Amino acid sequence: MALSLYVDNTRWRAHQKSMIDQFPGLVPVCKGNGYGFGHERLSEEVTRFGADTLAVGTTYEAARIKDWFGGDLLVLTPFRRGEEPVPLPDRVIRSVSSVDGVHALVGARVVIECMSSMRRHGVSERDLHQLHSAIEDVRLEGFALHLPLDRTDGSDAVEEVIGWMDRLRAARLPLHTMFVSHLRADELTRLQHQFPQTRFRARIGTRLWLGDHEATEYRGAVLDVTRVARGDRFGYRQQKAASDGWLVVVAGGTSHGVGLEAPKALHGVMPRAKGVARAGLATVNRNLSPFVWAGKQRWFAEPPHMQVSILFVPSDSPEPKVGDELVAHLRHTTTQFDRMVDR
Repeated sequence: MALSLYVDNTRWRAHQKSMIDQFPGLVPVCKGNGYGFGHERLSEEVTRFGADTLAVGTTYEAARIKDWFGGDLLVLTPFRRGEEPVPLPDRVIRSVSSVDGVHALVGARVVIECMSSMRRHGVSERDLHQLHSAIEDVRLEGFALHLPLDRTDGSDAVEEVIGWMDRLRAARLPLHTMFVSHLRADELTRLQHQFPQTRFRARIGTRLWLGDHEATEYRGAVLDVTRVARGDRFGYRQQKAASDGWLVVVAGGTSHGVGLEAPKALHGVMPRAKGVARAGLATVNRNLSPFVWAGKQRWFAEPPHMQVSILFVPSDSPEPKVGDELVAHLRHTTTQFDRMVDR
């Protein structure tokens, strides 16, 4: 009995192919928990469709993935002086976001990150004149721009990239390759037409692995079902059942990521109102679980345990049976499954 991730391989791989066709030279991203699939599985997929480079989040991820993927590994977290050294093969490329970082990586393969409107990290325009001497001692693989997902000011992502291309060209820096994140296929095509001598390579993770929502599904197996009457006490805190129904123990708890939720940016009145309503319910111990039974998302009977969750199913719903599986709406990047089932 487990929390399982079901994967429709035909759909999943068809989506991968559509992305590869739209983004020539695509650099797949495999970081964190491997977008819910795990590093080993995504390394196998990247090898299968023949990408020459795989982007990872950290040097520690690169150290693990190097045994599963034989091509180049691009580390996205920028190098910093004083970081813990991690033994890595020569096929690892380091991202660098400062002139000092370039100077510190003599002989290394590097991608230089430029400061985008994300304002996260990167070299600034005033740093460019210092890069000429710095890049003489490294093997420059290209420059990179990590762009925002939303542009609430109405600005154009392509124009932002063009601005940086013009700055780099004016500084007489090599423009053979530009790595970009969060561009649409048509935007990438516009750039490639305008700068035919530069190879634009899209780094893509979420859209590649999770772009077809119907290709994957989490399900938690029902482990136990106990009938309760209104007023019966249950659980660690001996709360009272609010009405007649069933306590349903289902595979999937905090160790799997159940009950964890990343903060979300709320836009508009309705999403904010729903957020306030959820917060109000939580103050009286009413929290909606990710598990669905009989077409409805069910309430937690109490906070999820380490490996299981206890749900309350009212008596006007069908009784779940041990061995049934409940679909779970879980975020891939925060979920750890017990098993993966290929379909």
